[in-house]
Amino acid sequence: MAELTLLEAVNLALHHEMEADSNVVVLGEDVGDNGGVFRATVGLKEKFGLKRVIDSPLAEALIAGVSVGMASQGLRPVAEFQFQGFVFPAMEHLMCHAARMRNRTRGRLTCPAVFRAPFGGGIHAPEHHSESVEALFAHIPGFKVVIPSSPQRAYGLLLASIRSNDPVMFFEPKRIYRTVKSNVEDNGQALPLDTCFTLRKGRDLTLVTWGACVVESLQAAATLSKQGIEVEVIDLASIKPIDMNTILRSLEKTGRLLVVHEASKTCGVGSEILARTAEHAMCLLKAPPKRVTGMDTVMPYYRNEDYFMIQEDDIVLAARELVEGWK
Repeated sequence: MAELTLLEAVNLALHHEMEADSNVVVLGEDVGDNGGVFRATVGLKEKFGLKRVIDSPLAEALIAGVSVGMASQGLRPVAEFQFQGFVFPAMEHLMCHAARMRNRTRGRLTCPAVFRAPFGGGIHAPEHHSESVEALFAHIPGFKVVIPSSPQRAYGLLLASIRSNDPVMFFEPKRIYRTVKSNVEDNGQALPLDTCFTLRKGRDLTLVTWGACVVESLQAAATLSKQGIEVEVIDLASIKPIDMNTILRSLEKTGRLLVVHEASKTCGVGSEILARTAEHAMCLLKAPPKRVTGMDTVMPYYRNEDYFMIQEDDIVLAARELVEGWK
C-alpha cells in the first residue's frame, strides 16, 4: 500500500485494468508519448504498446466516435478529453450513439466505454479549461456520471467504470489532482457506481457535496464542530444514479440539508437533490434545504477566480443559517 495523489491513483487503476483485461485500450490527445496533459497516462504506452495506447489528433469528435465503434465491437476503450470544456465537439457521438447503443439495438450491442476528463476551476486556467457541467451529462439517459474526490475512490470507481457494460462519464477534479493524498492498495477492488460515501458523521446537518468541494466541506465541518454544530458530510461520488437512500437516512437524523457544488446553481445537480428531497422527505426537514454553488456565469479569468470558487467561510455561513436561523 502506497500513499498516492488522486492523479497517481487514476494512473494505477489504468495500469491494473489494462494488465487484467487485454480488451482495455486508452486513447486521446497526447496520452501516449507525453503521458496525458496532466500525466495521468504516464508509462502506459511503454508497458502496453502503441496498439493499446493510442495518440489521437486534436479532434474530440473523432475520439468519441472511434471509442463508440471500439466499444460496440468488444473492446473497452478509456478515452481522455484533455479538459471537460473540450467535450462539446464530441456531444453527438456521446448523446446520440454511446448513450443510446443498448436501447437502439435492444441489448444486442452495448457501449462499455469510459470518457475521462479533468474538470473544475481553481488552477488559474481560462474559462473553457475550468468547466463544471456534470449536470449536462446527468440529464442524458444511458450515461452513468462519476466524480471521485480522493485517491482511494478514484482508483475503485475507475476500475468499476471500466468494467461497466454501459458508458461512464468520469470527471476528475483537477484542482485536487496533486494536493489530496491517501493510501491506496492496488488490489483490483472496485467500488459501487451507485453509492454515496459518508465521510464524517454528524447530528445537526447533512452536507452533500462532490469533487474538489469535498475539501472545503470537510474543513467547514471541522470549523463548525468547534462551534457546537456537528455536520454529516456525504460525498455524492455518483452523480448519476444518485444514491438518495443514503441522503434520506442522514436526513432522518439531522433534518437539515445543505448541498455544495462548484457548478452553476440553476438546473445543477443540487437542484435535483433538493427536488427529490421535497418529493420524498419534506416531513423530515426542520428547515428549508439550502445550496452553496458557483455563480450563474462563465468562470472568470484567474484574477477574479476566487470570487467564483466556493470558500470554507461560504459553507460555514450557510450551515449556521440553516441550524441557528430555524431553531
